Parts: sequence; C-alpha cells; structure tokens
Amino acid sequence: MRSGSIYLVVKDFDKSLDFYEKVLDRKVSATNGKRFAMFHMKGLNLCLMNGYYDVQHPEQLVTKGPRFPEYDNTDDIANAENSKKVFINLGVDDLDEEFERIKSLNIATNLTPIRYLNVFSPYWYFTFMDLDGNPIEITGGHENGSNELF
Repeated sequence: MRSGSIYLVVKDFDKSLDFYEKVLDRKVSATNGKRFAMFHMKGLNLCLMNGYYDVQHPEQLVTKGPRFPEYDNTDDIANAENSKKVFINLGVDDLDEEFERIKSLNIATNLTPIRYLNVFSPYWYFTFMDLDGNPIEITGGHENGSNELF
C-alpha cells in the first residue's frame, strides 16, 4: 500500500486555499476547478475539497452504484462540527485484491462496495471507517476500470 492524500472538506474553498498556501509556503500544485485542490508533498499530498461543489454543480457529477450519505453528502460533512472532515486516502495497484484483503480482516465499519466517481477525472474506490469514525478511502486500479488516479 502507498500513501495517497489527506483531504479536508472545507466550507470556504477560496479562503482555505489561501490559508494553506500561506501555511505551507507554496502555491497549490493542481486544482479541479473550484472543487478540489492538491498540494504535492513528499510521499503524501494534502488536499482541500469544496464541501458545497457537488450540490452546487450536480450536472457535473457522474456516479455508479448506491450513494452512501455518510461519505457522499459533502455539504453535510462541511457543515458538521468536527466530524468526518478528514478523509485518509490510500492508493494501491490492485483495488479488487485490496478490497478482499480489507474485507477478510473483518475490521472495517461501514465498508462500501468498490465504486466509481467522475468529476473532472475518473477513479475507482471503496470506503470504510476506522475505530474512531474517521473515513478511509482506498483507490486504485479496478478490473472494470483503468489504473488512472487523478
């Protein structure tokens, strides 16, 4: 397994972007419109996600499979008081193999099936919670998709 990114669901995207550019003393490395911003770090990326973007631009959101409000309603997450605002994102080469491994450990709370999302760029992922209720998202190559991440 390799590190991916930690992203923070934020209420005010522009102010948060400005804040983190100052704190990190660097310009943002990449953005997907005003939905997502990434700061490339050594081995781990710090990212910001606009919690209101998908609600404000539903015409851009393409999903497959069921919705899971505890992971997908980013506007509710942004409005929640200190709850699920940090996602731990990890990347693997073989998402199907990793999904089976995590499932077999019998430690994942609220484990989703492998899902697909495409807003600016497509990716496959599954999500579950740690013991403290922090969401963990694992992304990677999927037998029904490509190996492209971001």
